[in-house]
Amino acid sequence: MEKELLSIAIAMVSGLLMTRIFKLLHLNFPDVTSFLLSGVFIGPYCFGKLGINGLGFNSFTDIESVQIISTVALGFIAFSIGNEFRLSQLKGIGKQAVIVGIVQALTAMFFVDVILIIVTLFTDHNTFNIPGAITLGAIATATAPAATLMVVKQYKANGKVTDILLPIVAIDDAVGLVAFAVSFGIANSLISNTVNLLAVLINPILEIIFSLLLGAVMGYILTKLEGLFYSNSNRLAMSLAFVFMTISIAQIRFNIGSITISFSSLLVCMMLGTVFCNLCPRSGDIMNSVDKWTGPLFCLFFVISGADLDLSVFKQPIVILIGILYILARSFGKYFGAEKSCKLLNTDKKVSKYLGYTLLPQAGVALGMAVQAESLGSYEGKLIRNIVLFGVLIYEMFGPMITKWALTKSGDIVEKPKSKETHERFNTPKNHRHE
Repeated sequence: MEKELLSIAIAMVSGLLMTRIFKLLHLNFPDVTSFLLSGVFIGPYCFGKLGINGLGFNSFTDIESVQIISTVALGFIAFSIGNEFRLSQLKGIGKQAVIVGIVQALTAMFFVDVILIIVTLFTDHNTFNIPGAITLGAIATATAPAATLMVVKQYKANGKVTDILLPIVAIDDAVGLVAFAVSFGIANSLISNTVNLLAVLINPILEIIFSLLLGAVMGYILTKLEGLFYSNSNRLAMSLAFVFMTISIAQIRFNIGSITISFSSLLVCMMLGTVFCNLCPRSGDIMNSVDKWTGPLFCLFFVISGADLDLSVFKQPIVILIGILYILARSFGKYFGAEKSCKLLNTDKKVSKYLGYTLLPQAGVALGMAVQAESLGSYEGKLIRNIVLFGVLIYEMFGPMITKWALTKSGDIVEKPKSKETHERFNTPKNHRHE
């Protein structure tokens, strides 16, 4: 326990210090990038090589011992995104968000499928095959809500692109779950030469339905319980407790005959936040308090995510080659799908031009899919996991910066110029400052 607590403390301190180092070097990167790089430095491939306990994470086993932080952080991220589904705000963009969210995700899947299936025509099927290609296509649908939300909050982004972005990121996960379940079921069928319609169609639909139902019930109960308290601190405590409780319940998985009942913790917590923010009149103040409480938690999440990046994937040429094609095809699909669907819906020109760039980050959801894909076979599963890891490494390092750039160009992020007083203080010679 002492070792884990020390590692957590080192992770948080290193992440915060890295943001200051970037400022001193005049590198105007989002904090997300600073946290991720900090995690790489204190991870198994850098400081971890020194073998000094408490300096960081010496192995991936050390990282697994604190993975509960990542699970909790993703739950709170989804809860915060649910807050963006206020009916009063969705009246103008709700339909657009749904259509764009579905189109851009499926377009990315289509482009990755086509490019990687072409690759299989020129490679040995024992090296890379069609089941692996269509599985990666489905994984391409997922967008990382954590990195996107962090950039939006850090820079207080506000505008037409941001308004539609956060709902799309949430819808994206639901589309990704269905797309992955269907594609993964087809991939399994191609390998085993059997067709399992239950796994392909029924189970993913039930997962989404039960996740939304559970989140709605928990959100309703939370709203009723909040009315019993008059202290903001007690209301905050109740909200935090319910997110923890919802994350825990969402881990339950059981079978009824041949049907698997499971939940997506992201969808459950998102629905919890959606119902809560629409039913509870005090939800705005409570969500502001939750955001302040979860700041350090998100810092830890990204530092641990950076430490968990497996840099050994760079040793495999096939992973790098297919990984580059995967990144290019997915990026083009996300941008093309978002741009064309926005134009068809007559959205603002800035939305159609810049929205696609903000949908590039990819992390936790995609990695979860990759872990499940390992059951395809010892070689195919490991290859898919490493390709996704390669993509996540690139996307998480550059995705937040691209998102920030796009939101700045669209006018949603307004860079604050240094005040004249601050400018003079930093540019006046030392021997004249006190004259």
